[in-house]
Amino acid sequence: MTKPCIICVAITGSVPTKANNPAVPITVEEQIESTQAAFEAGAAICHAHVRNDDETPSSDPEKFARLKEGLERHCPGMILQFSTGGRSGAGKARGGMLPLRPDMASLSVGSNNFPTRVYENPPDLVDWLAAEMREYDIKPEIEAFDLSHIFQAAKMNREGRIPGRLYVQFVMGVKNAMPADRDVFDYYIHTVKRLAPDAEWCAAGIGRHQLEVNEWCIAAGGHTRTGLEDNVRLDRDRLAPSNAALVQRTVELCEKHERPVATWREAREILGLRMPATEAA
Repeated sequence: MTKPCIICVAITGSVPTKANNPAVPITVEEQIESTQAAFEAGAAICHAHVRNDDETPSSDPEKFARLKEGLERHCPGMILQFSTGGRSGAGKARGGMLPLRPDMASLSVGSNNFPTRVYENPPDLVDWLAAEMREYDIKPEIEAFDLSHIFQAAKMNREGRIPGRLYVQFVMGVKNAMPADRDVFDYYIHTVKRLAPDAEWCAAGIGRHQLEVNEWCIAAGGHTRTGLEDNVRLDRDRLAPSNAALVQRTVELCEKHERPVATWREAREILGLRMPATEAA
C-alpha cells in the first residue's frame, strides 16, 4: 500500500491531567515542546486544546494565538487543527479562536452521550461553526461519534455548508458513545465511501482502544490519530512518556503494514490545504 498515512497527534485534550500522567502538556510552552517532538517523530497534524493554569479546559483565543505562533515557529509546515469541542466552552465561545485562521478545526455535527453528560451540538451552533470555518478558510475535521454524524456531514457537504472534500474522523471507544467495534469501523468506511466517495477518513481510539484502532486505520488505507488526549498509557503497566512516543509507536505500525508516513507537505496535498506563506512564495 503506497498511500501515505497522515498521523494526527492530539496533544492535550480537555480531560487528562498531570495527575493521570505527568507528561500531559498543560501550559502553552509545554504544548509547543511536546508537539515539536511529536512532529519530528512523524506527526503531520496537531490537534490542539488549551488549558487554564489550574489544568481546567479553556477556549481563550489569546492562549490559542500564543500556541499557534509557537507551533508555526518550531513546527514549520505542520497542520494546525484547533478544537471547537464542547468541553472547552459553551455556545459560540467554542469557536472564538477561529478568526486566528488555523489550517483546520474539529467540527461535531450532532449530539451524543459522553461518560457523564450529553455532548450537545445543536443544529444552529453547528451551522454557525461551519459558517465561521468557511469565512476563515478553515477545513473542518468532522468528528463522528455516531453513524448519523456521517450522514449529516454528507448532507452539509452536498448543500455547500461544508465545502470541498470531507475529512471524517471516527471517534471510537468513548464511554456511552460508539464502541471500538471492528464491524462498525468497517461499516463507517463503507458509509463514507458510499455517501462521499472522494472523502478522506481517519479514526481515533480512546483509552485502551488507541493501539488497535491505529492498526485498523493503517491496514485499511486510512489515516489515524494518537496522542495523550486520547490515551495516557503505552500499555496496562506503563504510562506513555510523551506524545512523541505514541507517534513513534504509530510510525512503527505504518512500517509493519508497509505504509509510508505522510510528510506535512503530503498531508496538505492529500487534504487540499494551502501551503504556508513561506512555501507558497
